[in-house]
Amino acid sequence: MGRLYRNYSKTFKTPRRPFEKERLDQELKLIGEYGLRNKREVWRVQFQLAKIRHAARTLLTLDEKDAKRLFEGAALLRRLTRL
Repeated sequence: MGRLYRNYSKTFKTPRRPFEKERLDQELKLIGEYGLRNKREVWRVQFQLAKIRHAARTLLTLDEKDAKRLFEGAALLRRLTRL
C-alpha cells in the first residue's frame, strides 16, 4: 500500500478582528437565517466568494477578445450558477 499524498488548500479564512460587534451580529443573523451550524460555515462561503471575485477582477483586466478571458469567464459563470 502506497501513501496518499495530497496538497490541501485552505477552505476558510478567519476574520482579522475576532470581537468586532457589527460583524458578530451579522454572522449570527446569517446563521439563523440559513440554518448554518457554526461561524466556520459562514467564513467558508465568504472565502469562496472572495476567490471568485478575485478571479473575475483579474479576467476583467484582460482584453475582451482574449481567449483566456472568454474560456475562463464562461467557466466562472458556470461555477456561479452551480453555487
